[in-house]
Amino acid sequence: MINELDTVVLSHDVEEHGLQQGDIGAVVHVYQDAAAYEVEFVTGEGETVAVLTLTAEDIRPMSEREILHVRELLSA
Repeated sequence: MINELDTVVLSHDVEEHGLQQGDIGAVVHVYQDAAAYEVEFVTGEGETVAVLTLTAEDIRPMSEREILHVRELLSA
């Protein structure tokens, strides 16, 4: 189950926002019956890259055994 403020992992690229599979986001809103999620993606300095409405097919919870990785954001 995914809840508000959970850290989630993007399941596929979202090229129009420069996001790639594996990018990390934070759930800022869960729609009724968990039909969709509002997820914010930010840079390391806290600048918002995108706030997207996504489904459970688009994201997954982070596992406790995963490690974060840094990459430069490419222009969309």
